[in-house]
This record gives sequence, structure tokens and C-alpha cells, in this order.
Amino acid sequence: MYTVTADTLVAVDFNPRTAGEPGPYRRLFTVPGTRAFTAGNLLARLPMGMFSVSAVVMIAGTRDSYALAGAVTATGLAATAVVAPWTARLVDRYGQARIAVPATLLAALGSLALLLCVRHDAPAWTLFVSYAATATTPNLGGMSRARWAHLLKTEPDALHTANSFEQAVDELCFMLGPVLAAFLCMTFFPEAGTLVGVVLLVTGMLLFAAQRSTEPPVAKRSPKRATTPFRAAGMPPLLAVCLAMGVVFGAMEVVTIAYADARGHPSAAGAVLGLQAAGSCAAGLLYGAVRPAGSAASRYPWCIAAMTALLTLPLLATALTGSLLVLAGALLVAGMATAPTMVTGMTLVQERTPEGRVNEGMTLAVTGLLGGIAAGSALGGWLAEHASATAGFGVPVTAAAVALLITLARLAEDA
Repeated sequence: MYTVTADTLVAVDFNPRTAGEPGPYRRLFTVPGTRAFTAGNLLARLPMGMFSVSAVVMIAGTRDSYALAGAVTATGLAATAVVAPWTARLVDRYGQARIAVPATLLAALGSLALLLCVRHDAPAWTLFVSYAATATTPNLGGMSRARWAHLLKTEPDALHTANSFEQAVDELCFMLGPVLAAFLCMTFFPEAGTLVGVVLLVTGMLLFAAQRSTEPPVAKRSPKRATTPFRAAGMPPLLAVCLAMGVVFGAMEVVTIAYADARGHPSAAGAVLGLQAAGSCAAGLLYGAVRPAGSAASRYPWCIAAMTALLTLPLLATALTGSLLVLAGALLVAGMATAPTMVTGMTLVQERTPEGRVNEGMTLAVTGLLGGIAAGSALGGWLAEHASATAGFGVPVTAAAVALLITLARLAEDA
């Protein structure tokens, strides 16, 4: 009989160590080659939070249409959801360096083409085609996690720390990328964010790919048809949860912006959302420094339950106080459940992905998140416009509750 107890959530070992012994994160980077590939990956990942903001500023500023800007970026998101799993499959089959570098260069050309089309007033359809070409950008976080999984395959505690670090990096890029893009575009010229983003992406990818000693080896292809990650045991429910989590993130971003705008402080929306990411980043680093008891599968429902409960705070803050400052505090606290939930979910994806296809498996999870973000943005925006921004804060709570029901249903099947 498979059971989950409260002890699963709270019983942790803070990795006691002797005086002078390095902490878990310092120990992580004593592994040869990890600092170099992490530096390259960080450079390449930062632009992931820059390109969409830069595109919106460029297009809206020259074409005077946020609708066109939004449609172009949405097209790029949809194209990424389709193309990314195929790119990841090629990475698993032929190696990171052989596939990621040309795929990144193609994506960079797409960004530069978009810049030129906007600057020279090309027809609107060229903007869609150019931005869709950026969908070949590899899943940089997935490739980095794949390297950690290869290097630390016999050290589950260290791998937990590495996955937590990677999630904290995701949150950091989410905070800094849009801020940097907005600063560059507003301070210098509208194309500055895209240009800097392209330079960082290509430079970071070349540095990352050059670290061949830490690259996972290409798995030998079996003569018989291998199980795809999508069909692997336990993966469909995980991907469904990723979709629901994407709805949480997409809706929260849109309704927070709408709420700040309704309160007469639209420029504060970025800082308010940044607090949510900051809470998640801090929680992710703390989560990586401890050794949670039990398996990832047993911890997952507790993480999602905590996330669902904390997401009620923004809803209550807006409904009961109407204060943007109180909302900021509520988002800071609510964000603290995000990283532990995502780290645990990604750990399960790694465990259940067939051997030799870890990049594809994690990219499928990211694709689910992207699809959910698009749906959550649309639903949250519709509610904010036709009902109220406060009502829109109900969408993240509902989506998290759905994710919890999916996870509990999977546990019931395994019982």
C-alpha cells in the first residue's frame, strides 16, 4: 500500500558537516568542468527573459500596435512548443554541441531578421516568420540539468542540490531578463535589447558547448523502437501537471499587471512580479541546501498542496485590502512554494524519462509549461477585462488545485 504522511514533507536533514567543510553549493562546483559550463549556460539563459519584452517594445514602438506585438510573440511561443521537443530529440541523438550550436545560430538569425524587418517597415507577415524562427533555441536549462544528471548520477543528494540551483537560476533570469531588456530599449534605442540578447545567447552557447568533458555521452540507439518520453510510465500525468502549472504562471503575470494598472501604478507591476520570483529563488536555494526525506514522488503532492494554499494569499490580498503593497507581500510569500514544487517535478521527469532521452523529456515538460502559460495568459486577461483583476487571481488557485487533483489521482492508481 502506497501512503504519504506529513513526515514526508517536514523531515529533512540539513546536511550537517564538520567545521571548515564546504556547503552543498560549494561542493557542487568542485566537480571539474561545472563552473565553465554553468558560466556559459547562465550567459545564454539570461536572454530568454529578454527577447519577448524587446520584441514587444520594438514592434509596439514602430507599428503603434500592442495587438500586433502580442500576436507576434504568441506565434513564437506556439512555434517553440512545436519545435522544441524535436530539437531536444536531436540533441539526445547526436549530442549537445553538434545540435545546440547550429540551432542557436538559426534562432539568433531569426531575432536579427525580426529587428531588420521592424526597422525597415517590412510587411507584418515577415515579423511572424522571423520570430517563429527563434523557436529553434535549445532548452538551455534542460541541457544544463542533463549535464548535472550525468555527472552526479551516483549522488542523489548532490543532484537534488544541482536541480535546486538550476531552478533558482530560472527564477533569477525571469527577474533580471525583462528588467535588463526594458532598460536597454528605453535608455538607448528600441533594438538594443534584442542585439544584446543575441550576443549573450550566442556567446554563452559557444562557451557552454565548448565544455566537452561534461557533455553527456550520446546513448547507443537500440535496433528496436524505443519508448518515447511522452509514453513512458508516469509521464503523461506529470506533463498534465506542467500544463496546469503553466496556467498558474501565465495567469498570475497578466492579472498582476492588470491589477497594478487598475490601481494607477502600471510601472510597479514588474517589481511586484519580481518579488514573487525572488521568493521562489530564495526558497529554491534553501530547498537545495537540505536533504528532504522520502522520494520525490512522495513529496510532490505536498509541494503542490502548499503551492495551492499559498496562492490563495494574492486572491485574499486583492479581495480584502485592494492594496498593491499588500499584494506584493502576498506574492513574495506565495512564490516560496514555486521552486520546491518545480524542482521536485523536474526530478520526477528525469527519473521517468527513458535512458538517453533526458533532454527530450525535460523539454516536453517545458513545452507543457509554455502551453499552460499561453492558456493562463489568455484566461487571466479575459477575466481581468470582463470581470475584474481580482477575479483573475482565482485562475492560479484553480489551476494549482487541478494540478493537485491530477497528482492525487496518480497516487490513488499506484496505491
